[in-house]
This record gives sequence, C-alpha cells and structure tokens, in this order.
Amino acid sequence: MTSTEKQDAQHGQFRQYLPDLNTPRFQAITKNDAYGHAKELLEHHRPPWLYGLYVHWRKLFEEPFKGVTNDGTIRPNLFKLRDEGLPISAIVAAANTITLQLSPAQSTKTILHIDSPEWRSWSNPEFLLSNKGIRLDELTPQLRDSVLALLKTTLSPEGYAKAVSAMRINHFLGTLVHAERVMNEYSYNFVFFGAASEDRPWGFSFYGHHLCLSVFLYRTQIVVSPWFTGAEPNLIDAGPWTGTRILHEEERLGLELMQSLREGERERARVYERMRDERMPKGRWNHDDQRHLCGAYRDNRVVPYEGVVVGTLSPEQQGLVRKILGQYLLYLPEKSRELKLQDCEEWFGETYFSWIGGYGDDDPFYYRIQSPVVIVEFDHHSGVFLTNAEPAKFHIHTLLRTPNAGDYGFALRSQIEGGVPQEYVLEG
Repeated sequence: MTSTEKQDAQHGQFRQYLPDLNTPRFQAITKNDAYGHAKELLEHHRPPWLYGLYVHWRKLFEEPFKGVTNDGTIRPNLFKLRDEGLPISAIVAAANTITLQLSPAQSTKTILHIDSPEWRSWSNPEFLLSNKGIRLDELTPQLRDSVLALLKTTLSPEGYAKAVSAMRINHFLGTLVHAERVMNEYSYNFVFFGAASEDRPWGFSFYGHHLCLSVFLYRTQIVVSPWFTGAEPNLIDAGPWTGTRILHEEERLGLELMQSLREGERERARVYERMRDERMPKGRWNHDDQRHLCGAYRDNRVVPYEGVVVGTLSPEQQGLVRKILGQYLLYLPEKSRELKLQDCEEWFGETYFSWIGGYGDDDPFYYRIQSPVVIVEFDHHSGVFLTNAEPAKFHIHTLLRTPNAGDYGFALRSQIEGGVPQEYVLEG
C-alpha cells in the first residue's frame, strides 16, 4: 500500500508538466472570458474531439430519461420515500434568500420547472455549454454568498468543504495557465428546479469545471446524484490555499482494496491491464471521459456488470468498500449518508468491483463499484491543461450515479402524490 509521503510526492509532480503558454490555444484562453471561450468550441469547433463529443451529448439529450442500468431494464421498487432528518426548513429559508434577490430576467433563467429536461444538461469541461441559471462570478457578493450558503446548509460539512476545495483548485489551475476569467473559484452556474418548499419536491443544480452537483429534495429526504468531482492538479502547492487537496482518500482506499485481493480475485477484478488497452471495444475510451462510462449526458447508459462480487470478499475487504462508498457519499448529510450506506450494503451480494490498469504504488488506475443502487467511478487522467500524455496521479476524475432511475430523484418523484387539487369551480 502506498504511503502518505509517496502519495504526496506523486500529487506534487504536476509542475513537471506545466504547458507553454505562448501557444495559440493558451493565448486565446488568456484573452477570452467564459462566453468567448465557449464560442471557440461551439462556433469554431476547437478542439475538434470535444466538439464531436458535444454533438454526441446533444443527441443523447434528445432521448427521454430512463436511467443507467446494467442490462437495459429498470428494476422497480429499489428506492422509497423516507425520513432522513434533513433540515428542510433551513434549506428552504436559504433558497428563498436567493430568489428574493433575483431580477425578473435572472428569475426566468434560474427558476425552471421541476420536470425540466435541463436537469440533464450539466457537463464538467470548462466550456460554458449550457448557460442556464446564474453564474457566480457575475453576481453581487451578497447573492453569490447566498448561493454558497444554500450549498452549505444542504450538504454535510465535509461535503461542503470538499466542494469549496474543488472550486479553489479550479481557481488554482486558472492561475497556472493564465485563464482566470474562464476558470476561477466562482466560475460555476446555479439553477433551481421547482419552487423551494417544505412539502413539495424541488431541487437545484450547481455545475462548472470539475464540480457538478445535482440535488433533489423532498421534505426531509435528499438525493445528490449524479455528481462529478475532478481536479487537475488535485493539490494546491502555492498561494493562500496551499495544502488544499481532494480525491486522495478515494485513490488510497481503492488501491488498498485492489492490493488486498488474492491473485484469483485480482484477475477477475482487472478487466483491462492497460489504461488504454488494445482489447477495449470502440467507445470504451474517449478523449474527455477516458475510461468513465457514466459521465455527462450518459443518463441512459447500459453498463454491464464486470469484476469481482463484493459479497464474496472478506469482512475486512467489504469494510474497505464501505469506506470507499463513504467517501463518495460525503456530500450527503450524516443521517442520509448512513441510510444510503445501509442501502448499498444490502446489495453487496450484487455489487461488483472492477479495475483497469496496474496496481503497483506508482501505477495510474481506474476502478468502478456498481450495484443496483449505486455506481461510483474513479479515473486517473492524462493532461488536459497539463502536458502529461499518459494518465497521472495528479489528475483525477470521480463521479457517482444512482442507477435504475435514481438520478435526479426520478424514482422518488413517481411516488409523490400531486399537490394541486384537480377539481375547479369558478367562485362568485
């Protein structure tokens, strides 16, 4: 198992891969704001690989939502309405503080219908591809702080700290490549779905480069799914936030689990030996998602089970799986997190752990944990802004999905009775 010291050194290696800022790409991003940068992709189709992926995303977006599955069939009755102890009154009050400050134009863009398909139009690249809601770096300090206060009230303290760290690391990357107007601490959009209510369903989306959160709320229950969290690099080594780091626990625990498996178990878990393996079918790897299967717009993807069944592992190894899932459920408040962990443990007999890449201390890798009630993915990436051509420990992407229509709270919505009486008679 890799030591903390070795892990620190691996994450600090990013400075060997700082780009040449005199190239046309970086000269352009330095001059642009978020809107000019988006035109580079949407109008000039640069870079072409990402534009091609964006076109594919929009085709996927045209499909009605179904949900991620392992075989194409939604399994019913997996998710129930329940009391998770959420402080819904405080959350609604924080939401109302935002809406009271919105101008009419901002309200039109920011308060969408609870069933709006725009729930699904988030994406994690730095390009502003879906300009809905309000953008934090354009707001008054009071309104911006109100949005952050809603996040803080809704998420766990640990989850909020993780989100803020991801935003600060995004800012740090912006300073490294002189693109602060495109990537900064507040280069994130926020949008409501439905009106904030203590007894009706609603939610919100918070999204931008390397941080995308979809939050559904109903009474005292919460769903934070799908979400995406990444970092390039994952460590700040200079400036006011020196020492900020994320995603190292997910990395350490995943490697510890893989290294703890017996030889036969490792062989079953390891789907591909190389990070870009010649045995991979077409589409198993792409420039943006690389090895991820359940990223942006992949709301209906069929992801077959592969790997080793968690229920066949030792109690200690199952404990490691629980710790990994605990990290991926960190955005949830404590009671909600524990209930969700219990849901996951009940399905360990149908939970699969799979791996791509090496499993030595220095090897980059990908892993996935998948069951009927959760999918989490971890991937070491090659450089996007940094110049490492091969995946490296300092560029990490992670995500969580709730399969079988659990994303965006869809599986719960069908269980909620209508709140407006159908009967109507004109009075007077």
